[in-house]
Amino acid sequence: MATAVDTVGAEQEADTLPEDYRPAPDEPFMGPRQTIYFRRKLLAWKDSILREAKETLAQLQTDSLREPDITDRASSETDWSIELRTRDRQRKLISKIDAALRRIEEGEYGYCEVSGEPISLARLEARPIATMTVEAQERHERNEKISRDD
Repeated sequence: MATAVDTVGAEQEADTLPEDYRPAPDEPFMGPRQTIYFRRKLLAWKDSILREAKETLAQLQTDSLREPDITDRASSETDWSIELRTRDRQRKLISKIDAALRRIEEGEYGYCEVSGEPISLARLEARPIATMTVEAQERHERNEKISRDD
């Protein structure tokens, strides 16, 4: 768990981390620079989702579904239904982002929950909420498919 001294050090490090920084394989895995980078990435992603949700809510409150033409009304209702399903998926994504942020705080971020091995930087870059290496994820999906087929 991070101490007050660690937190101050991390904040100072965050101030010096360039905006164009990208994790490199030749630096310590999940060292301060990489954890700050992924924390920033996750927080920015979460902020973006929350901003979009607020915009959707504002749009829902201002737009009226009382269109005179029944076809237009049906089309609008379908569009809003799709939009609300998207927001629901994003709400679930926020909980995964929060879990990843907790793993960063606990020092577990970037390591496979199955094997304990480091997850590749490329995978974390593409999917910062990943909890398994590609190999462990493939095994998990194969086992899931086999159990579904039974």
